[in-house]
Amino acid sequence: MGDAYYDNGEPSDSLVLSVLDAACRYAIKAAFHIQPYKGHDDHTMHENIRYIMDKYRSHAAFYKSKTGTANILMPSGSHFLCNTSYNAVFVALLVEEGHKHEILSAGYDGMYAYFLMFIPSAGPGYIDSSIRPWNNHNTRNRVNGKYYETALQAALMVRLEIVSIISFNTWHEGTQIKKAVPKKTLTRLHLDYLPHQPSTYLELTRR
Repeated sequence: MGDAYYDNGEPSDSLVLSVLDAACRYAIKAAFHIQPYKGHDDHTMHENIRYIMDKYRSHAAFYKSKTGTANILMPSGSHFLCNTSYNAVFVALLVEEGHKHEILSAGYDGMYAYFLMFIPSAGPGYIDSSIRPWNNHNTRNRVNGKYYETALQAALMVRLEIVSIISFNTWHEGTQIKKAVPKKTLTRLHLDYLPHQPSTYLELTRR
């Protein structure tokens, strides 16, 4: 929300409250978009985030994520926000391909783009704890097929030409959709689709 690109723009606090109030009337949630400005660095960004959170997060229209796990400004930085009351989900704008390295190294949670083709990914769930036991925060429960079905429906609703499916047979990350029956080895218990049939995810994909 907002566009503060100009270095000497007028203060917008009064407008922000008007926008948030209007969003409330239409059951819309609003998030903030911090544009580049003169003197922009990790310190000023930290101050901006604190100001926005302190002033507006109690408003009913302020968007709150249920899975906020910010990595912005990295644990080694002096302005690290994770595990503080200012933790949030931070998404960066990707304008040029080279920006993706800066975005990833800065620790953003995600990125979006104005000028690139968007291809959403739909997957049945995710669990790679058998090979990455430290990565359980990325586990996504299959909910007996509902996670996959919801992801596919969301992609189809926006009438895109291409949808990426993750995956067909990546068993070690728990994203397979190929036929599966119960199987246990000495070191691993493979996911199956009980109480559904072995082909349930292929049927969901076809439908």
